[in-house]
Amino acid sequence: MSDPYALAVHRSFDEIEPQFHAALETSLDPNGPDALFDVVAGFALGPGAMVLDAGCGRGRQALELALRFGFDVLGVDPIDRHGPVDQELAARPLSRGSLRFAEGRFERLPVEDSSVDLIFCRDSIMFADVDVAAAEFHRVLRTGGRGLVYLVLTGPLMSDVEAEHFARLMRGRTLRPVDIDAALERNGLTVDQRIDYGGEWAERSQEQDGSPGQRLLLASRLLRRPERYIRQFGQDHYDIMLGDCLWHVYRMIGKLTGYACTFTRQ
Repeated sequence: MSDPYALAVHRSFDEIEPQFHAALETSLDPNGPDALFDVVAGFALGPGAMVLDAGCGRGRQALELALRFGFDVLGVDPIDRHGPVDQELAARPLSRGSLRFAEGRFERLPVEDSSVDLIFCRDSIMFADVDVAAAEFHRVLRTGGRGLVYLVLTGPLMSDVEAEHFARLMRGRTLRPVDIDAALERNGLTVDQRIDYGGEWAERSQEQDGSPGQRLLLASRLLRRPERYIRQFGQDHYDIMLGDCLWHVYRMIGKLTGYACTFTRQ
């Protein structure tokens, strides 16, 4: 290294490296998934508001919305996976609000026109045609109704080529924040707030249980000896496992980003 400036920078870094490491050991108090409920609280909707959890999965978020805010929540998902939540409600009924589930898809939500005060949609809209889903959001929301969408998207440090490769591994597709915003706005919804959580949720997970770091170790093994795992489990399952491990790692290094936006039907 002959560049005098580069030599000087490396020399000064050697002097401050221990202090730098010490500073990095201090948590930045990253947000976790509960941050979405703080956003919902900011909407100031009262108990009894009609809430649609679109793509509710196993129903845990829908239950939390009913418990925290006293909302009347309908969880919609194409697969019936909410049995444990039903059992929990049978043993401990809600003191206010209500919760029910229905099978349905983004392409035709089982909800009447202009009947919903809030749409909550976490980690699911990427499995639908985003434009069709946005049109359905517009149909079911009341005038002045609010919406919150959260999902993990391609981040600024991932190239288009790498994003396409990652999407093939996950048997999914590439989406960036601008794609979500544009679909909502094309379908008559006004984007009010954009929240880039970056890798915060992954940081929090690492600090709590070390799972992203463990996925990094697994990704290294998968990449170093692919034939071992492909022979045992098959190419398709290998690809999905590798993609899942990289998903956790990529959130930590800016290749994927946790993105939320809120919107209103005017």
